[in-house]
Amino acid sequence: MPMPKTPLVTVDAVIIYENNSIVLIHRKNDPFKGVLALPGGFVDIGETVEEACIRETYEETNIHIKIINLIGVFSDPKRDPRGHNISIAFLCKPSSMDENPKAKDDAKSIEIIPLKKLSSLTLAFDHYHIIKASGIID
Repeated sequence: MPMPKTPLVTVDAVIIYENNSIVLIHRKNDPFKGVLALPGGFVDIGETVEEACIRETYEETNIHIKIINLIGVFSDPKRDPRGHNISIAFLCKPSSMDENPKAKDDAKSIEIIPLKKLSSLTLAFDHYHIIKASGIID
């Protein structure tokens, strides 16, 4: 029996960084190539969403994280131009402030952005909405 077509599952990490900042990446690939985005990606078969968030964040930013809590589930079918992808977003912090942020994998570059500058930036997907839902900005 063929499997029914269902949305794909992704994760996004809102990483609180020192001095009231968060970690964003410039996307290396389409969609939104070059645009700032939260670290994250697709959940692999056999892993939990928490494991995927930790893995994807490290793969893109070189930062080991601890998950603080669940921000929410973002399921608008139009949130990703590639198709219906559901994102589970987590509020996170670095495991240690000795981490060495650097762009890897799907990230072209990495930026530590002060929270007060977020409203003036263009972010990929629905990532600004996710950051607002985290409660770290108004």
